[in-house]
Amino acid sequence: MKIARIQIEGTTRVGIVDGDQVQPLAADTDMCELLAATPAQRTELVQRATEGEPRPLCEVRLLAPVQPRTLRDFLTFEEHLEGSLKLLGAPAPHPAWYDQPLFYFSNTNAVMGPDDPVAVPPGCRLLDFELELAAVIGKPGKDLSPEQAAEHIAGYTLFNDWSARDLMSPVVPVGMGPVKGKDFANTLGPWIVTADELAPYRRDGRLALEMHAELNGAALPAGGDNSANMSWSFEEMVAFASRGAELVPGDVLASGTCGAGCLLEYWAHTDSEEPPPLRPGDVVTLVAEGIGSVSNRIVAGAEPVAVPRARVGQRRRARPWNTAGSS
Repeated sequence: MKIARIQIEGTTRVGIVDGDQVQPLAADTDMCELLAATPAQRTELVQRATEGEPRPLCEVRLLAPVQPRTLRDFLTFEEHLEGSLKLLGAPAPHPAWYDQPLFYFSNTNAVMGPDDPVAVPPGCRLLDFELELAAVIGKPGKDLSPEQAAEHIAGYTLFNDWSARDLMSPVVPVGMGPVKGKDFANTLGPWIVTADELAPYRRDGRLALEMHAELNGAALPAGGDNSANMSWSFEEMVAFASRGAELVPGDVLASGTCGAGCLLEYWAHTDSEEPPPLRPGDVVTLVAEGIGSVSNRIVAGAEPVAVPRARVGQRRRARPWNTAGSS
């Protein structure tokens, strides 16, 4: 089943996508209830909530399929990690990367959907996209095993982790994350494909979907990747994320960028800015087997508002540990 959030006649509804049509559900349909249901329960809920006739997809506006309370972005593709480190001149991935699936929290207030415009963030010259898959949580859970975690994943969607590379590079070494380099836009869409519908794409216990990105209608020359190349499965990622923390319906866990899934990797391997950074007018499309595609157009953004540098040399309080002359 493909579950979408749609806007029709000024109202937001849940809809079920079938081919090039979408069936609107009753206005009081709870997305989280649908996500938490078993396949049989979900079918029954949809039958009860069906309202009116199906609409052509072209006549409705697709919204981000969920508005997550938490959005964790992992880094599970080793090829992307190596390409990123090459640009930074690092010899090899940090050993800690191999010990556990690492992630950071992204900005849930910046989630957008299909065809929403993405504004160039203030002061950015090196705007990039990132091709990722994401799992959507259906049932709450904490301290899950990977086997248990499988029952808590409602489905999957595409995720574009937009990145301002030049805003990231000077602040990442501080150790507090990408700061404004990742704070401005996150695309989810076009809908959630339930886990049972993607069961035929599983291989060796993990999801194996072909993925690629297109820029202005043309596939990037290096091709794409397959989600089977993730160093951890989504079930393992969910289990790790639930360690000591409650996951709730609608939470999103993204895979991290796949190999050849962003411009940064091209820049790293060609030692140039080719293909060039994204500019207003560019259209980025992410495509995943079994899910579909999601596109966004880049538009001009605002100029940065000046913020002063740190005030240094401020008077420091006397502390017992820096009192001189003690014996």
